[in-house]
Amino acid sequence: MIVTFTDFGLEGPYLGQVKAVFHRLAPGVPVVDLVADAPVCDPFAASYLLAALVEEFPPAVFFCVVDPGVGGERRAIVAEIDGRLFVAPDNGLLEPALRRGGNVRSWDIVWRPERLSATFHGRDLFAPIAGRLAGGQAPEACGCRPATVPHRPDWPDDLAAIVYIDHYGNAVTGLRADRIAPDAHILVGDRRLKAGRTFSDSPPGIPFWYANSSNLVELAVNGGRADRVLSVGIGSVFTVVGG
Repeated sequence: MIVTFTDFGLEGPYLGQVKAVFHRLAPGVPVVDLVADAPVCDPFAASYLLAALVEEFPPAVFFCVVDPGVGGERRAIVAEIDGRLFVAPDNGLLEPALRRGGNVRSWDIVWRPERLSATFHGRDLFAPIAGRLAGGQAPEACGCRPATVPHRPDWPDDLAAIVYIDHYGNAVTGLRADRIAPDAHILVGDRRLKAGRTFSDSPPGIPFWYANSSNLVELAVNGGRADRVLSVGIGSVFTVVGG
């Protein structure tokens, strides 16, 4: 299985072009589009969302591209984290996942295709490697060389900020819910949010926080959009108090 996590969006040709490469190199391997609307050009925020979501998956090849530095000096890497293979730019997108992994190996992608667009490494570099890995090739056979991925010690283990706004306007954060007390309050600007277990635990129109299905703190409004009610977006910070 190949799992895609990108900021490409569903409109336009980009995801389709990438999936065509997968089908050419790994015919018959199912492709799951996990996220196509990751925080745009923001590997820092996207990394905390990715780390939480991959825990739901069995071993697979994860094609992870949020790459504002495409065509620049950043490396291209493969990482094996607890049996899952990740193909990604080395820009921090895998940082929380690497920290939380128990068994980690990594490689530099040294192979380069004859055709390498300066602005679409997703199609020309990362997708061929992901397709070959999904087809059963080992990283070394795909043009990868063992290497160490440097960590980013200034990045927190959990992020008390918004990392994703879903279709309903719920604000997903980079903070794991089991890291705070279940009766803690969250301060967003001048609003103080209590915890709830479900949407119906809160009166209509009142914002609250809850532990979502991926164990992340999520801000929501019963019958409304938390992003509008709380005036938050990607990168908006909050404070945890009490509990």
